[in-house]
Amino acid sequence: MAEQQFIMTQKGYDEAVERLKYLQTVKRQEIVERIAEARSHGDLSENAEYDAARNEQAANEGEIVDLDYKIKNAVILEANSDTSFVHIGSKVTVYDEDLDEEETYEITGTTEANAMENKISNDSPVGSALLKHKVGDVVKINAPDGEYKLIIKNIS
Repeated sequence: MAEQQFIMTQKGYDEAVERLKYLQTVKRQEIVERIAEARSHGDLSENAEYDAARNEQAANEGEIVDLDYKIKNAVILEANSDTSFVHIGSKVTVYDEDLDEEETYEITGTTEANAMENKISNDSPVGSALLKHKVGDVVKINAPDGEYKLIIKNIS
């Protein structure tokens, strides 16, 4: 069975490598120290501090495994400055007539997506629908809550 591939920009790949390094060194060591401190308080059966530190350790190790897998299976896209169509790495300004709103999104790979920063994945309903379209195109978005249209105003 073929390995899953994760599309990343060079910047996203570098950030993922840095995050992995941080989780494996700094955060892992901080958690080990918290576990040791909690153990020193005696009875572990009713030690919430110990339980919390062990849960954090499990979450950290899970994130390390996940990130390591994504890095090992990364496909790094070359920087593309072509603004004639939407591609991964594009910043796209769209207009939603129904909401009378304009919004700018950056199309990224799944590992770089961050809704708080308007970075949307190429696999998301909006991201995948916008790919390969040009300024002026009306794009239909098939979202879980129904279909709507966006007009591409600018690509940078």
